[in-house]
Amino acid sequence: MKPKSAVSKELYRILMEKGYSQEFSDLITKNLNTDFTAGRMIGYLSHYTDLPEPEIVDEMLAILSDRNRIMQKKDMEATNAKWNEMRWERFPFVDEDEE
Repeated sequence: MKPKSAVSKELYRILMEKGYSQEFSDLITKNLNTDFTAGRMIGYLSHYTDLPEPEIVDEMLAILSDRNRIMQKKDMEATNAKWNEMRWERFPFVDEDEE
């Protein structure tokens, strides 16, 4: 697992200040270890004063699911761009009117 980002460390501090255990805070920030994912959780937590741990875990899973969906979309877009480039370079455009 990659090291925690600066925002992930801030999330850890916020969780500890809200009274969650060190073990729980560490588990959440190990999974939300990028600025994007940790920032999303900080935004979520800013709307509530006291949340049960299962709700935070549920939100963490939703954030990770969104992140995976975004990564898959970007990967598919890159693959599609490469395919289009290959088609353009290797299979010259043929005007249908000329056939």
